[in-house]
Amino acid sequence: MAELSSANSSGRKYPLEHLRNIGIAAHIDAGKTTTTERILFYSGVVHKIGEVHDGAATTDWMEQERERGITITSAAISCDWTNKGGLFPGIHHSINIIDTPGHVDFTAEVERSLRVLDGAVAVFCSVAGVQPQSETVWRQMDKYHVPRLAYINKMDRTGADFLGAVRDIREKLGGNAHPLFLNIGAEDQFKGLIDLLENKAYVYDDTDPKGMKFDVTDIPAEYKAEAEKCRSELVEALANLDDGIADKFLEGKEISTAELRAAIRKATLDLKFIGVIPGSSFKNKGIQMLLDAIVDYLPSPLDLPPMHGERDGENVDIVPDDHHKPVGLVFKLMTDPFVGKLIFYRVYAGVVKKGMVLYNPRTRKQERISRLVLMKANDRIDIEEACSGDICALIGPREVVTGDTLCEKELNVCLEPPTFPEPVISMSIEPKTKADQEKLSLGLQRLAEEDPTFRVTTNQETGQTLIAGMGELHLDIIRDRLFREFKVEADAGRPQIAYRETITQASEGEGKFIRQTGGHGQYGHAIIKMEPLERGQGVEVVNEIVGGAIPKEFIKPTQDGLMEGAQNGVVAGYPVVDFRVRIVDGTFHEVDSSELAFKMAGIFAFKEAMKKAKPILLEPIMKVEVTTPEEYQGDIMGDLNRRRGQIQGMENKGNAAVITAFVPLEMMFGYATDIRSLTKGRASYSMEPSHFEQVPSNLLSKIVETASRAPARS
Repeated sequence: MAELSSANSSGRKYPLEHLRNIGIAAHIDAGKTTTTERILFYSGVVHKIGEVHDGAATTDWMEQERERGITITSAAISCDWTNKGGLFPGIHHSINIIDTPGHVDFTAEVERSLRVLDGAVAVFCSVAGVQPQSETVWRQMDKYHVPRLAYINKMDRTGADFLGAVRDIREKLGGNAHPLFLNIGAEDQFKGLIDLLENKAYVYDDTDPKGMKFDVTDIPAEYKAEAEKCRSELVEALANLDDGIADKFLEGKEISTAELRAAIRKATLDLKFIGVIPGSSFKNKGIQMLLDAIVDYLPSPLDLPPMHGERDGENVDIVPDDHHKPVGLVFKLMTDPFVGKLIFYRVYAGVVKKGMVLYNPRTRKQERISRLVLMKANDRIDIEEACSGDICALIGPREVVTGDTLCEKELNVCLEPPTFPEPVISMSIEPKTKADQEKLSLGLQRLAEEDPTFRVTTNQETGQTLIAGMGELHLDIIRDRLFREFKVEADAGRPQIAYRETITQASEGEGKFIRQTGGHGQYGHAIIKMEPLERGQGVEVVNEIVGGAIPKEFIKPTQDGLMEGAQNGVVAGYPVVDFRVRIVDGTFHEVDSSELAFKMAGIFAFKEAMKKAKPILLEPIMKVEVTTPEEYQGDIMGDLNRRRGQIQGMENKGNAAVITAFVPLEMMFGYATDIRSLTKGRASYSMEPSHFEQVPSNLLSKIVETASRAPARS
């Protein structure tokens, strides 16, 4: 056994080397929660398997999750696992698991979880292969450089195709995916797995439905040729990534199983290789092999590059070490009826103890930790301390938001927070009675604290409260939670689209704010140049003032004014995106100039420049994937065309057709009902935000008119 790192403190139950922080992520209905439930069963955390369809899964603890059979919030839970063989035989490992939602409306839960996890298991359906939300999750894993394994679930389903799913990962996701195991049989004949490294077969005992017993045998004769072919492809792939394997491979020497495992581990950690495992979580097959692979190939906190932080504008590297001053990241908030605010926290370095005072560099305030708890889905276990690499929850700190760093005051370091997509849909919400008004405000404030993709604003003209989120289901769950958790009955308006505005040519603008009254007046004057950026580039505000034309102390108020101006564009009052604005000149008055005057000058300059820049309105476009029996293919495509959809492609999987299209969000309201009636309930679909496109001119006047009557902003 390798020597343990000096980063471990004496109080740890498991050394850092033997800790795995992993997420289970996938497209909706690929079987993430069922897989998590089986992991908890085989590792001894639960003694009875809970099923999603019975509303009894451990990690789906919210009432809405149990009723709908979907995961809404990411749930954290821990288990222990000891490999019998592999790279770490007989060594106990602690695995922290976060089961994330698959539905695109709850993408923030996946985003924030992947930000604080070290590795991930991407779950795919053996029949459907790579689906749209699989691609989103994969991109999120790429963004945070998360090493991963792929688990092809539902091998017992009709149409299961393990090697087809592996090909899908290579072709659609660009992943260097290779089987570590092969399936023995498929559909109702799925009996076990072939270990390509050990050249053994694991055949499950049908008399034990819980999957605890399996026989270790030689590879069945009918699978030998396929196993040899896949093993040689695996060795060849590793030879391309590992010099030691390459030398032996070219010389025709025997490569040991231990060498192959070490090469797989290194290539996985370097994000150059994805090992793939078949299984059926529902039928209790393949989970033990998945757990072995998690321990063998996914990283401990020590295997990853240092965490980047910032102190006074300079980069700081944080490495996992119990002897370091404590520092960690708040990645989620949750309101608990019994203890108040639960703060989910990943410790990156040091040891955090109960009663300790930590510093928040964003608010520049100290926060006391009154309790430390380990989360077991909805249950909590009080602990005295959490060490580096641990994921825990804090009780006590008040002024914290998702993405805050909490550290020792002397450190004063800000870790890089997770980023979240912008909401795409909004609606008005009103309490049914005046008595509910205060409870509504409190409930919305709490829910907005918990969920970074949920926004609450007030329309200045109508006084309406507006809520914005990632989709109809997202806002529906928010309304449901208001009723159940905060006892507020609320009426919601028709969903509104979160349009955006942008500009199409460069322009200049001048803003003057001059007020002369008795005593001090007001004087602010700014000149700006504005130019369009490519779609998705965001907003840039650049200060190019030289020679003090606008004094230093008035630059920030001018920038604030420009940003405020961009909140309401000149086409229909929607937020403006994808532009660069440069403050190039201005004048000031020795006595009358003030921060307010320059902020107003910034707003006026922005409005003038935007009017001259040929502004346009943008609408959110969704990537839609429909899976339908072939006989309804023509009807579905015709319907998507009527919805202003652009068909992107079509492929056949078995006797089903999979159609992908880009469709404006505005045309997708109520699609679930329409697709059911078109196909007698036999088709399914999923959609996710893709990009923004210019609104066709024939629809523009209608949108502008609607916006001027009852504006809805996100």
